[in-house]
Amino acid sequence: MNKITFLLLAVIALIPAACTMAPKYSRPKAPVPAAWPATAASRNIHAPDARQLRWREFFTDEKLQQVIAAALANNLDLRAAALNAEMTRAQYGIQRAALWPTVNATGSITQQRIPPNVQGFPEPMTIKSDSVNLGVAAWEIDFFGRIRSLKDQALAQYLATEQARRAAQILLVSSVANAYLTLAADRESLAVAQNTLAAQQSTFHMVQRRHDLGLAGDLDVQRAQTQVDGARRDTASFQQLVALDQNALNLLLGSPAPPSLAPVELDSVIPPREISAGLSSEVLLLRPDVLQAEELLKAANADIGAARAAFFPQISLTASIGTASSDLSGLFKTGTTAWSYAPQIVMPIFDARTWSAHKAAKVQQKIAVAQYEKAIQSAFREVADALAIRGNVNQQLEAQKSLVHAAAETYRLSNSRYNMGIDSYLSVLDAQRSLYAAQEQLVSLRLAKLSSQVTLYAALGGGCDTDAPSSSSAKPGSL
Repeated sequence: MNKITFLLLAVIALIPAACTMAPKYSRPKAPVPAAWPATAASRNIHAPDARQLRWREFFTDEKLQQVIAAALANNLDLRAAALNAEMTRAQYGIQRAALWPTVNATGSITQQRIPPNVQGFPEPMTIKSDSVNLGVAAWEIDFFGRIRSLKDQALAQYLATEQARRAAQILLVSSVANAYLTLAADRESLAVAQNTLAAQQSTFHMVQRRHDLGLAGDLDVQRAQTQVDGARRDTASFQQLVALDQNALNLLLGSPAPPSLAPVELDSVIPPREISAGLSSEVLLLRPDVLQAEELLKAANADIGAARAAFFPQISLTASIGTASSDLSGLFKTGTTAWSYAPQIVMPIFDARTWSAHKAAKVQQKIAVAQYEKAIQSAFREVADALAIRGNVNQQLEAQKSLVHAAAETYRLSNSRYNMGIDSYLSVLDAQRSLYAAQEQLVSLRLAKLSSQVTLYAALGGGCDTDAPSSSSAKPGSL
């Protein structure tokens, strides 16, 4: 083995032992309470954990399952997130490869004619040279960990984009489910408005007949007309909302939703399964968006290592080994071996940019810490809000159902008293308004209950069925 080959192998063997200037990473303390707010919903620990339930297990309605599956297959935002993760994975591979030398094989044939009386030769000369070489050009030997820090930064960036892809899937699943439930609720509200309109029109015709018989005044007719017009307005408004809801759902799906999968009303949708938030808020640390913020923090930490390494010498090596001959036929004969090596060291003496770069890296790391803590706080609030809604929405629903029943009975009695001439039409008008408002509020509460279940599932990290690689499992040879 010749000296240049031995030197190259020895340097490569020393690379894994090279130091790194990056500060030791430690996860910041979560700036939220260790437990959820004391609500009845948070004590429901017998229900399954959200992360243990795949979205097909959580959403039990078959039509909704098909809609979510279509969105996962066709949604363009999710596709872009996946492609972004694939791109950063390739960029990590490029940065990781910088640790190792790039070996190139070159072959050349050169001929040169020198005129007479040039370079001291009285006669013209033709010089011919053939060579074949295997070499390394300007390979930086990473003794101080600059390239290793950049490699770690690229790995963290890749893992962050992978977590962003998982977060995008969770967001898509919950958005599709909420859009589907909103469409169902607005369709039910439209049905309520249409039924109210039919009832108002029937009442108007009755009041008109009573007016023709002299049993009702002009004021009653005008009041009945205002009720009809109001119901017509609400019907048109809900028709518009249903159309907008359908458009929003189609956008999430990436294609028009088949009419057969559209919900008829909220009662036709099978509710999702009950889940538990557990007792500890540490589950938030496993949310994809929180993990994404942590990976970005690790990337900023690695940037500090690269900035520190810039203060130390950079050592590079250019070397080659091959054969050279003045005749192509003698290129591989004995005695034609040629080699060269040229190590180079660059010692920084004064470069104000390195100090500014180091300061910028440290500030960026502090920004990443703040963003990580903000991600945890936002996640905690989302879960706490969902638990707060789930904690008392059942009581609101029971009270609202009783209110709807009482309003319906009031309307029936008021209508009967008016038909018998005992009471004025004003009481009927008031009862109709109360019943319609109570029915609409009941639909809104039922939607709020289902939406809170979906929100809690997503806030706890449910909805992503694929596991993303972590920094401990993403070894260089596995990517």
